Parts: sequence; structure tokens; C-alpha cells
Amino acid sequence: MVRTCDIMAVALARLIRNGDTVFHGVSSHLPMVAVLLAKATHAPDAVYLNIPGGTDPERPVLQRFTSAGTGLWDSACAGFPLMEVFDLSMRGGLDVAFLSGVQFDSRGNVNASVIGDYRRPKVRLPGGAGSAVLIPTAKRAVIWRTKHDRRTFTDKVDFVTAKGNVSDIVTPLCCFTMYEGELILKSIHPGVTIDKVAENTAFPLRYFDIVETPPPNAEEEAALRRIDPLDLRNLEFL
Repeated sequence: MVRTCDIMAVALARLIRNGDTVFHGVSSHLPMVAVLLAKATHAPDAVYLNIPGGTDPERPVLQRFTSAGTGLWDSACAGFPLMEVFDLSMRGGLDVAFLSGVQFDSRGNVNASVIGDYRRPKVRLPGGAGSAVLIPTAKRAVIWRTKHDRRTFTDKVDFVTAKGNVSDIVTPLCCFTMYEGELILKSIHPGVTIDKVAENTAFPLRYFDIVETPPPNAEEEAALRRIDPLDLRNLEFL
């Protein structure tokens, strides 16, 4: 049985093209592993940017509980401060930004601000931070979320924190991709049924063909063991 963290890691990694400039933020263990996996396999020339500012670390020491530790700086080939990442994105130079949120709808709107009415919310969330800048300006904003239910994938988000260039969303159940302004189902993970995805998604599912997300191949499995010996990609599923 393929672990959810592994299928999500490889699904995210496969969205990175060779030569892409890629960034992820804090609390992003899955995207961190996915970027390193892509560079170790099919996208060696991808450029990896991160919060500490260490560009393309050769031998990153992945530290438990953080995806923004000094291990991403120690063997970096150059420094690229966070403020420059936002400038790069606004100039059209950031190919992929891995981001997340709390609510999403079929149009790719992202809510990371409040649950309920904005003035009298049930829950007040951290807010957009970098997402509000990067989702509209990165060439592709790839969303990852380790929970998939009807409160998360809702018919209408309670508040639009950010919208713009969402291209794909990877969840524990499936992969969505954007097509003509709406999310469509691209694949379902091994062991998941279309009915299960539908039961946990508040907006109607649209798709062309039902295909299964390819599980990790031998090269990807070996690379995952090598680059993530602490199994950080599984932290959010424990």
C-alpha cells in the first residue's frame, strides 16, 4: 500500500519541470521534499529558493519540525533573500510557488483569513502573508493540503485571501488541475474511489477520464529514502 505522504510528495515533484525556479514557504515539509525529489530525479536544473535564502543547497540537512532551517543554507551555492523572491515573482520570474490555505473552491480561490463572517468570524486564521503576493504573480501556484473534506473544498470560500494563478491542487485523495478557469479532477490516488472524492468535495466534480495517480517508481522511492531519512514528509499525517 502506497503511503499518502509518498504519493503526495511524488505528485508534487512531478509538477516541477527541469529549469523551473521553485519556492516554498514555512511549514512546508511535503513541498520541501518534493523539490529535492524533483532535483534528484527528472529536474536537476530546477532552481530551489526557500525561506532561509539558500539557493540550491547541494547537501541539505533536513531538520525535524522545520522546512526553513539552516540546513537549507549550509551547502547553498548562493544567497537569495526572501524579499527578493517576492520581487522575482512580481517580475514574472518565479515559475512555481508551493502554497496552501484552509478553504478552496472550484475557481481556485484560496481562503487563509477567516472561517465565517469576516467581521464576526468563527475562527480567525493567520492570513495571506506571502500567498497574497505569490498566488497572483507566480507563473504557477501549486496548492497542497493534507486534509480533503467538504469544509476544505467548499462551494464558496468564506473569504478570498488570494486568487490568480493556481494551476494544481494535490490532496490526500486526488490531484486537481485548472482547466478553463475551473478545477477539474486530474487523477485519484491508489486505493481511492471517485465516490470518495465526491463525498468529500462540496463543489461538483468535473473530469475527462478517471485515471490513477502513478505511484512512486523505483528511482523515486530510492531518492525519497535518501533525501528524507527522517521521514519529514509524513509529519502532518501522524
